[in-house]
Amino acid sequence: MKKIITYGTFDLFHLGHLRILERAKNLGDYLVVAVSSDEFNAIKGKKCVYPFEHRKQIVEAIKYVDEVIREDAWEQKKKDVKKYNIDILVMGADWQGKFDELIELCEVVYLDRTDGISTTQIKHEIKNKKTNMAK
Repeated sequence: MKKIITYGTFDLFHLGHLRILERAKNLGDYLVVAVSSDEFNAIKGKKCVYPFEHRKQIVEAIKYVDEVIREDAWEQKKKDVKKYNIDILVMGADWQGKFDELIELCEVVYLDRTDGISTTQIKHEIKNKKTNMAK
């Protein structure tokens, strides 16, 4: 069985989130998704619309996801790869090269983001009162 892991905040869940989870799952048999805790997001300077437990439940409901864990620290990735016997770490291409040190433990794959959508963009459009975000 080939096991994959990916990490994310998954706030304001959107099509880009769904696509990266689908593409990650297609790389193997079992997908573990680490959802960033509210405390960890605060360290990263992120403020979420939805609290951790809501974001976790949303991700758990996605058919591509087999298991959801909590992410609390940057250095957790190395421990998770070992603990969950991970074969492939998947991250968005915006993180290209940042987790290459894990190549000694597993394959590291950076997937392109979905063009035209991001949580940051959605928050910006809501703030600027643009109502038709779906294109």
